[in-house]
Amino acid sequence: MSNLQQWWRNAVIYQIYPRSFADASGDGYGDLPGAIERLPYLVKLGVDAIWLSPFYLSPMADGGYDVADYMQVDPLFGDTADAYRLIERSHALGVKVVVDLVPNHTSDEHEWFKAAVAAGPGSPERDMYMFSDGRGTDGELPPNNWSSVFGSTGWTRLVRPDGTGEQWYLHLFDSKQPDLNWDNERVRSAFDDVLRFWLDAGVDGFRVDVAHGLVKESGLPDQLEATELLGSNMGPMWDQDGVHEIYRRWHNVLDEYDGDRALTAEAWVPDLDRLALYVRPNEMQQAFNFEFLTAPWDAPTYRKVIAASLAANDSVGAPTTWVLSNHDVMRHASRLGRADTADRSGAGAEDAQPDSALGLRRARAATLMMLALPGSAYLYQGEELGLPEHTTLPHEFRQDPVWERSNHELAGRDGCRVPMPWVADAPAMGFSPTGEAWLPQPEAYCALAADQQVDVPDSTWSLYRDSLATRKSHALGDGSLTWIDRFGDDVVAFTNGDVTVLANVGGSPVTLPDGEILLSSMDVDGELPTDATVWLKRS
Repeated sequence: MSNLQQWWRNAVIYQIYPRSFADASGDGYGDLPGAIERLPYLVKLGVDAIWLSPFYLSPMADGGYDVADYMQVDPLFGDTADAYRLIERSHALGVKVVVDLVPNHTSDEHEWFKAAVAAGPGSPERDMYMFSDGRGTDGELPPNNWSSVFGSTGWTRLVRPDGTGEQWYLHLFDSKQPDLNWDNERVRSAFDDVLRFWLDAGVDGFRVDVAHGLVKESGLPDQLEATELLGSNMGPMWDQDGVHEIYRRWHNVLDEYDGDRALTAEAWVPDLDRLALYVRPNEMQQAFNFEFLTAPWDAPTYRKVIAASLAANDSVGAPTTWVLSNHDVMRHASRLGRADTADRSGAGAEDAQPDSALGLRRARAATLMMLALPGSAYLYQGEELGLPEHTTLPHEFRQDPVWERSNHELAGRDGCRVPMPWVADAPAMGFSPTGEAWLPQPEAYCALAADQQVDVPDSTWSLYRDSLATRKSHALGDGSLTWIDRFGDDVVAFTNGDVTVLANVGGSPVTLPDGEILLSSMDVDGELPTDATVWLKRS
């Protein structure tokens, strides 16, 4: 298949976090019928595909990333027929559909895990998960010192009916998310079936959760330092070479189907050459570039990350997949307004608050820089409205397990998951017809609601729409980058095809070169202001 037919090489993909996108039922939780109703909005924006975060049957201990049945839609979101209808309607509108796959762990309420607990030590059912005897005199100590990325220990001990302790099970995330044993063929075969189920339904690809975590180092040795939440610590549970055999197998499953299906790795791997291994020709098609997301607002760092990313991916013939926000990190309209612009963690009312005006100004500039880069890009719902993080969310509403497992020391990720504002003066800002919302929206969202921005000149929504259209008309996703070095250390400057891009990352205003202004993140008049980006058509 030629590169021109591979839609994922240049696609702009919009992430829908279903609980917070649009609620059709009125219960305060977003659902699949609500997402279907809003598809025309996304077509108007100009995206090529959508990625849906999990909508599967789940007790919702971790926002649906604790899956109890991979082939059934949770009633919170509708039913399985709604998923089929969403896929069909999206395709009718020319939009591809990517769904989340969560293979590192299941819910402890999944039938596999319940059978494993009931079957006892040494059983085939137990071998589907990471069970182990404890250390100490009576097995009272965890098998090793691994911690959960959500805080506290990464192990939980089963207790017999008589109150005595039994084996321990590993959970790199919440205790209700037991890790699967990917050395087990039953696990591998079961996920082949899951892939085929959704491929038969017509999905165009899968975003693979914790793609770097499925295989653990043999012998489960102690880790040298605590595992960070979505951090860069490559302990014995991350980025093991054995994961690649799994993805080669999945690649073959996708090849059984007509069309061009894609796998996208959520792999927090800071070594860009190691990350590129996930997108070799017989493995995945995309891997999120988290080094770009976590870069501080600093031009030399951006130049270094962009150049290294393109070089690493070019070496394996894969596109680079750019991203600035998602459901796990502080929204970049707030992150870039912090003193530490690389700090992606959530915040509460008692924490230092971002500069919202500065954050939005830089977010618009960063987005325009990102969308000019060759490759594909992911957008997180609401960033096209310039939505900030809800940094003053009252603690009593928090549902992220990070909040509880950190003993309320970490605010967690609820602040970036607040329901979308669609209509400024409607109940729940148009998110729900009844005014119900599972998380309260901040007052600042009123002025940023979609009805206040769609088709309004100079709005953030219009900047996104225009940049997506211009990106497509100038084939920037399929282009190549050439650096320009005459604008000083504070400017990220490059050409891509017939477009010159200048991003002034914190420096003094810069005189613009000759050329027609195609787009700018703010008004420019002969010079590029601080914290602004411009696209120029080369004459």
